[in-house]
Formats: sequence, C-alpha cells, structure tokens
Amino acid sequence: MSKNQPLAHAEVLCGHIHSDNEHCGHTLSDADFIRYSRQVLLPEVGEAGQLQLVDASVAIIGLGGLGQLAAQYLACAGIGRLTLIDMDKVEVSNLPRQLLFNDADIGLNKARVAKQKLNGIAPHCTVTAYETAFNTETAAHHLADILEAKQRGKKVLVLDCTDNFATRQAINRRCIEAALPLVSASIAAFSGQLFAVDQMQFPSGGCYHCIFPAQTRVSQSCSTQGVLGPSVGVMASMQSLVAMQLLLSMDSCDEPKSALFGRFWRFDAKSLSWTAATLTRDPHCDVCGPKEIRSSSDKPSKL
Repeated sequence: MSKNQPLAHAEVLCGHIHSDNEHCGHTLSDADFIRYSRQVLLPEVGEAGQLQLVDASVAIIGLGGLGQLAAQYLACAGIGRLTLIDMDKVEVSNLPRQLLFNDADIGLNKARVAKQKLNGIAPHCTVTAYETAFNTETAAHHLADILEAKQRGKKVLVLDCTDNFATRQAINRRCIEAALPLVSASIAAFSGQLFAVDQMQFPSGGCYHCIFPAQTRVSQSCSTQGVLGPSVGVMASMQSLVAMQLLLSMDSCDEPKSALFGRFWRFDAKSLSWTAATLTRDPHCDVCGPKEIRSSSDKPSKL
C-alpha cells in the first residue's frame, strides 16, 4: 500500500438491516436474535450490545492476512458498516494465509473481492471498498463515512492491518487528528504486536509514533521475513476481539483501570506466549504530544 494511485470511485454493497434497527434501534428482529444468539447470550453483550454493533462503523485499512480475517469476524458479528481500503491485488503467495481469497481472485483488487464475498456471508453488513492507497492525501476521503458516523454519535473504529511503515504512520496521524480510536496489529516471522490508541479516552497511552517514531528504521515484514498462516490468524483474531470489546464498551476507560488502552502486547508464536508492556505518551511526540500555540496575547501556551 505504499504506491499512490488516483482515487477510484468507492463501490458500496448494501445488505439488509431490519427496519426496527434502522429506524428506532431498540429491538432486534427474531431472525437477528437467532443469528447472533451466542453473542446475545453473553451478559456483557445482550440485545443492547448487539444493537451497538449493528449501529457501529469500522474502517479496515489493509486486506491482507490480518485485514481479510478481521473483516470476516466483524461483518459476521453484526457490525453495521465496514469500509475496506487496499490498493493491492491478490497474488498466489497470499493464498496460504489469506483464506478469503482463492485462485480465481488472483490479479483482482483485494478490497473489491473482500467486499463481494462479505456481501454473501454477511448480508446485513453495508460494505464500502476503496481500491486506492491510504496516505495523507487520501485519508480524509477514505475515512469520510467513519467521520460522518462519529459526528452522528455512532461507535466508530479504525483497524490498521497494513505492513507498510509509512502507511502506519499516516493512519496513526489521521486517527489522532480526527480523534478516531485505532487498533493496530502486525506480525513478521514469529513476532506479533497489538495495541489500541484513543487520544480522547486514554491520552496517556500515547500513539503509534510514540512507540515507533517516523525516523525508526523498520526492515521486518511478513514479505521479507516470512510468516506462518496460523500466526497471522492469531493476531487477526486478537485484533478483532479488542475491536469488538471497544465497540461494546466492555473496557473501562478510567486510566487506572483500562485493560485495552495503554498496553502493548507482544506474541511469540514459537513459545505461544504473550507479554505486555505499559504504553506512555511521549511528551515530545510530533503527533500526539502537547503543541505550543499562540494566545491572543502572543504568549505561548500548551494544548
């Protein structure tokens, strides 16, 4: 996703959402109760939580190993709207771990193919696909639907499923600027990483740039280091799980108690072990750190 291409027209596939959900948002249809019964049975979800998912909008940037699986999990869980962003085409080397695709999809755009297949397996989800690179120039266009939903008071979330360092920096910067919550995951060889950022709810947790400044030299990716398909699946599943918990408001965002924000998880696929470190905001971060501004008296103050 590192190359720039002209913006393509976004294509939308609209599934059916029961009229009760669409107009009043107070009840699930009988069919939806049956479809999502295993989730609704959880006290932490219930009917109210399922309706929150139906009302939510999620942008998934990168439809490779992580993104194509996260898209399936979220669409099938009842997320009302997904925005898929990826300029890449399906290659034969993708197929061992990107299980949404098959040989017939080789040479086709990943976002387009994912959109078409999600329409078949999750018809209740409205899917928008952008077949262009995400960068600072295209960010506002790609996230317009998410920002509109946020302005209307809907639950929104961005998932970074890319393997390009510059793209990750662009995603992080746009999410900080637009106050969008972000869940980022990655894996190369046997090492996975996962964390969530939300400057509105948990500013002390910092951002991606705090952990990996823009000048960091990054050489590892699954294309250069290799990776096992199930390892990618573990990270995609965990990323989807964090996303659903945030959308369901299952995590307390009180800073001393938050379990999802302010944590940097590492997964060792060889030893099947997880470790966690506490994230702290870099006060000098160019992206989320306090900025000096000028007041009317021309005296510098800090945001």
